[in-house]
Amino acid sequence: MTTAAPALDETPDVYGAFPRLNDEQIAALSAHGERRPVQPGDVLYREGERVEDFFVILEGKVAAVQGFGGDEQVINVHGPRRFLGELSLLTHRVSFVTAVVREPGEILVVPVDRLRELVGQDPALGDVILRAFLLRRSMLIGLGAGFKIIGSRYSPECRRLRDFAARNRLPHRWIDLEKDPDAEALLRELQVPADATPVVIWGDQVLRNPSNSELARVLGFHLPTADEQVCDLVIVGAGPAGLAAAVYGASEGLATVALDAVATGGQAGTSPRIENYLGFPSGVSGAELAERAEIQAEKFGARIDVPAQAVGVEPCDGHYVVELEGGDAIAALTVLVATGVRYRKLDVPDLERFEGTSVYYAATQVEAMQCSRDPVVVVGGGNSAGQAALFLAKTAARVYLVVRSENLGRDMSRYLVDQLEHHPDIDVLLHTEVLALKGEGALDAVVVNDIETGERREIAAKAVFVFIGADPHTGWLGDVVALDEDGFVLTGAEAVPSASDERDCRRSMLQTSLPGVFAAGDVRSGSIKRVASAVGEGSMAVRLVHEYLEVSSRATSPGSGARDGVGRGLTQSEGGIDDRADSPTQQRRADPLEPVR
Repeated sequence: MTTAAPALDETPDVYGAFPRLNDEQIAALSAHGERRPVQPGDVLYREGERVEDFFVILEGKVAAVQGFGGDEQVINVHGPRRFLGELSLLTHRVSFVTAVVREPGEILVVPVDRLRELVGQDPALGDVILRAFLLRRSMLIGLGAGFKIIGSRYSPECRRLRDFAARNRLPHRWIDLEKDPDAEALLRELQVPADATPVVIWGDQVLRNPSNSELARVLGFHLPTADEQVCDLVIVGAGPAGLAAAVYGASEGLATVALDAVATGGQAGTSPRIENYLGFPSGVSGAELAERAEIQAEKFGARIDVPAQAVGVEPCDGHYVVELEGGDAIAALTVLVATGVRYRKLDVPDLERFEGTSVYYAATQVEAMQCSRDPVVVVGGGNSAGQAALFLAKTAARVYLVVRSENLGRDMSRYLVDQLEHHPDIDVLLHTEVLALKGEGALDAVVVNDIETGERREIAAKAVFVFIGADPHTGWLGDVVALDEDGFVLTGAEAVPSASDERDCRRSMLQTSLPGVFAAGDVRSGSIKRVASAVGEGSMAVRLVHEYLEVSSRATSPGSGARDGVGRGLTQSEGGIDDRADSPTQQRRADPLEPVR
């Protein structure tokens, strides 16, 4: 016999994460679902499982808890007119909490696929749900809910797992072997020796130093498989350019798959605040921008595989095969190279000794927590360095911005320069370079040199954040496509000098030296290294892909192309204006939020 749990107060809706639906919205949802009575103790879904339904509470109360049936932690409590769930419902990954009924009542159950149809017709309802889900994910991260990572701050493998979790916005808690008094007791309980860390604890599973792919599989990520059909477009790199191409490609009916080795968002995804991106007057974090773009791409039927490391691309029987680390591969009629760039490293002795513990190439919340209340050094004179310095100044004891040039405004936007020059906790060191890193095990100090005077000084610091430019991530391409002298992918007339007429020239704007292989974003030679321009190139690439497929189809007999690949898209926007020109290829209709399987 089930006994009712003590009455619980609803979690206050302070930030708008727990809105109440109005009568009209509930009526619209009711037309797509069914009502069910519930009793205390009923479990609606469990942590570690995919959620296939959208739940609205009509009467009673439901708690979202972690550790259900054991050492329970109540995350939040919902009452009438509120709905359950968070981002996992939209990304088709496992839930991080269990939803259990606390007070008897009635719920409305709407299958996820029906919900997708409805929000396509009712953008206002979709906005309410998406905003709430984004905020709830942030709250879960802040609470340290989700899985646990136990390991040493000096372990590169622990840092790898933490970076993967942070870049993918996965709720988790890091238990530091050096600082957390409960860490060793927990390891003894699990019968795991300290030298076998890091370990990941998720429910009743204990993963010993799992790879990113192993952790992703447990959390419900879609990973590439060997039996895929030929798709229309495979996008290598899911930064701003790749995500834009995924959105436009899928929405225009192309069977679209996007791959990324670590997480969506690329380098932009690590930015704590992008303040000059069109349409976000208050700024937006790179992680949130990536989350929204990923959901949007999946809404139209794109499939996004993370982690999936491309290691090569080869022509094969009229299409291309993108080879992946681990031996899998994906076949596609066209390929978009959007792998972006990777930050350069400091040319200082013993850099590798500190890279696993104290040297960072991104400034996210994870890194900020790592060096909270410590002095830090940021190296670089561009926007990335300026944004990082401002973000770290919120938690660090002191931030030293080391810039080689004599003028901070030479490579940095004016709005950042103004903030940096007036910030009380940031010291800007112009015409200065880093000479050495000092410390045993972890960093203790940074030696810098004034280029004009030759004066050297030692700055106490526990972390160094490096933003000194970047190199193109093109090594995986080998010699398949033409590169410029700096390793960026050549496109347009430089790569396709045989373009003879206006149509050929337009089609070749982003085309590489290999027909059907295009490049967009920072990896492309001559590109403007800005988020907005990368998004523009990614969307433009889809138009050129359409034209290439149209020309290619004329050279083959009807039905010989792989037009029934793994992707499915929309013929038109539902309930709004579709921002695209008429597609020259035949389009296929599908569930607008159903991902490709």
